[in-house]
Amino acid sequence: MNKVQRIKSPSGEDMVVLSAADYERLVEAAEDQRDSEIAERSRKAIERGEIETLTSAEAKQLLAARSPLAFWRKKRGLTQGALSKASGVAQGFISEIEAGNKPGTAATLKKLAAVLKLTVDDLI
Repeated sequence: MNKVQRIKSPSGEDMVVLSAADYERLVEAAEDQRDSEIAERSRKAIERGEIETLTSAEAKQLLAARSPLAFWRKKRGLTQGALSKASGVAQGFISEIEAGNKPGTAATLKKLAAVLKLTVDDLI
Protein backbone atom coordinates (compact mmCIF):
# COMPACT_ATOMS: atom_id res chain seq x y z
CA MET A 1 0.00 0.00 0.00
CA ASN A 2 1.24 3.45 -0.85
CA LYS A 3 1.50 6.31 1.59
CA VAL A 4 -1.68 6.92 3.57
CA GLN A 5 -2.50 10.33 5.02
CA ARG A 6 -4.64 10.68 8.14
CA ILE A 7 -6.70 13.84 8.51
CA LYS A 8 -9.58 15.16 10.59
CA SER A 9 -12.77 16.36 9.00
CA PRO A 10 -14.20 19.75 10.01
CA SER A 11 -16.52 17.85 12.38
CA GLY A 12 -13.56 16.07 13.98
CA GLU A 13 -14.05 12.69 12.31
CA ASP A 14 -10.84 10.72 11.66
CA MET A 15 -10.36 10.22 7.93
CA VAL A 16 -7.79 8.57 5.69
CA VAL A 17 -6.63 9.71 2.27
CA LEU A 18 -5.15 7.04 0.04
CA SER A 19 -4.30 6.63 -3.62
CA ALA A 20 -6.95 5.58 -6.10
CA ALA A 21 -4.97 2.39 -6.80
CA ASP A 22 -4.97 1.47 -3.10
CA TYR A 23 -8.67 2.25 -2.87
CA GLU A 24 -9.39 0.01 -5.89
CA ARG A 25 -7.37 -2.83 -4.29
CA LEU A 26 -9.40 -2.49 -1.09
CA VAL A 27 -12.68 -2.53 -3.00
CA GLU A 28 -11.58 -5.58 -4.99
CA ALA A 29 -10.53 -7.39 -1.81
CA ALA A 30 -13.92 -6.65 -0.23
CA GLU A 31 -15.73 -7.94 -3.33
CA ASP A 32 -13.60 -11.09 -3.31
CA GLN A 33 -14.50 -11.63 0.35
CA ARG A 34 -18.22 -11.21 -0.38
CA ASP A 35 -17.95 -13.64 -3.30
CA SER A 36 -16.20 -16.18 -1.07
CA GLU A 37 -18.89 -15.85 1.59
CA ILE A 38 -21.67 -16.30 -0.98
CA ALA A 39 -19.92 -19.36 -2.42
CA GLU A 40 -19.52 -20.87 1.05
CA ARG A 41 -23.19 -20.27 1.94
CA SER A 42 -24.22 -21.86 -1.36
CA ARG A 43 -21.95 -24.86 -0.80
CA LYS A 44 -23.44 -25.43 2.64
CA ALA A 45 -27.00 -25.06 1.31
CA ILE A 46 -26.24 -27.68 -1.36
CA GLU A 47 -24.81 -30.02 1.28
CA ARG A 48 -27.98 -29.59 3.38
CA GLY A 49 -30.10 -30.37 0.31
CA GLU A 50 -31.64 -26.91 0.23
CA ILE A 51 -30.40 -26.24 -3.31
CA GLU A 52 -30.82 -28.80 -6.05
CA THR A 53 -28.00 -29.15 -8.53
CA LEU A 54 -28.01 -30.66 -11.98
CA THR A 55 -25.39 -32.77 -13.66
CA SER A 56 -23.92 -31.46 -16.90
CA ALA A 57 -26.08 -33.93 -18.81
CA GLU A 58 -29.22 -32.79 -16.96
CA ALA A 59 -28.40 -29.15 -17.66
CA LYS A 60 -28.14 -29.97 -21.37
CA GLN A 61 -31.47 -31.83 -21.18
CA LEU A 62 -33.11 -28.84 -19.48
CA LEU A 63 -31.84 -26.50 -22.18
CA ALA A 64 -33.01 -28.87 -24.92
CA ALA A 65 -36.43 -29.61 -23.36
CA ARG A 66 -39.59 -28.30 -24.99
CA SER A 67 -40.20 -26.43 -21.76
CA PRO A 68 -38.79 -26.35 -18.22
CA LEU A 69 -42.03 -27.98 -17.04
CA ALA A 70 -41.47 -30.98 -19.32
CA PHE A 71 -37.92 -31.43 -18.05
CA TRP A 72 -38.79 -31.14 -14.34
CA ARG A 73 -41.87 -33.35 -14.58
CA LYS A 74 -39.81 -36.10 -16.20
CA LYS A 75 -36.93 -35.58 -13.74
CA ARG A 76 -39.41 -36.08 -10.89
CA GLY A 77 -40.65 -39.28 -12.55
CA LEU A 78 -44.19 -38.06 -13.05
CA THR A 79 -46.55 -38.51 -15.96
CA GLN A 80 -48.69 -35.61 -17.06
CA GLY A 81 -51.65 -37.45 -15.55
CA ALA A 82 -49.96 -37.87 -12.18
CA LEU A 83 -48.91 -34.22 -12.14
CA SER A 84 -52.45 -33.24 -13.08
CA LYS A 85 -53.94 -35.26 -10.24
CA ALA A 86 -51.45 -33.94 -7.68
CA SER A 87 -51.74 -30.30 -8.74
CA GLY A 88 -55.37 -30.02 -9.76
CA VAL A 89 -54.31 -28.66 -13.16
CA ALA A 90 -55.96 -30.30 -16.17
CA GLN A 91 -53.68 -32.76 -17.98
CA GLY A 92 -54.51 -31.11 -21.32
CA PHE A 93 -53.38 -27.74 -19.98
CA ILE A 94 -50.12 -29.27 -18.72
CA SER A 95 -49.61 -30.69 -22.21
CA GLU A 96 -50.23 -27.27 -23.78
CA ILE A 97 -47.72 -25.61 -21.41
CA GLU A 98 -45.11 -28.27 -22.07
CA ALA A 99 -45.55 -27.93 -25.83
CA GLY A 100 -45.13 -24.16 -25.56
CA ASN A 101 -48.61 -23.52 -26.90
CA LYS A 102 -49.75 -21.80 -23.69
CA PRO A 103 -47.67 -19.97 -21.11
CA GLY A 104 -49.67 -20.99 -18.05
CA THR A 105 -51.00 -18.50 -15.54
CA ALA A 106 -49.09 -17.52 -12.44
CA ALA A 107 -51.59 -19.46 -10.32
CA THR A 108 -51.21 -22.58 -12.47
CA LEU A 109 -47.41 -22.44 -12.46
CA LYS A 110 -47.49 -21.97 -8.69
CA LYS A 111 -49.55 -25.16 -8.28
CA LEU A 112 -47.25 -27.12 -10.58
CA ALA A 113 -44.11 -25.77 -8.92
CA ALA A 114 -45.40 -26.77 -5.49
CA VAL A 115 -45.93 -30.37 -6.56
CA LEU A 116 -42.53 -30.48 -8.29
CA LYS A 117 -40.85 -28.84 -5.26
CA LEU A 118 -39.59 -25.93 -7.36
CA THR A 119 -40.02 -22.22 -7.56
CA VAL A 120 -42.22 -20.66 -10.24
CA ASP A 121 -39.02 -19.14 -11.67
CA ASP A 122 -37.75 -22.70 -12.31
CA LEU A 123 -40.71 -23.24 -14.65
CA ILE A 124 -40.34 -20.00 -16.59
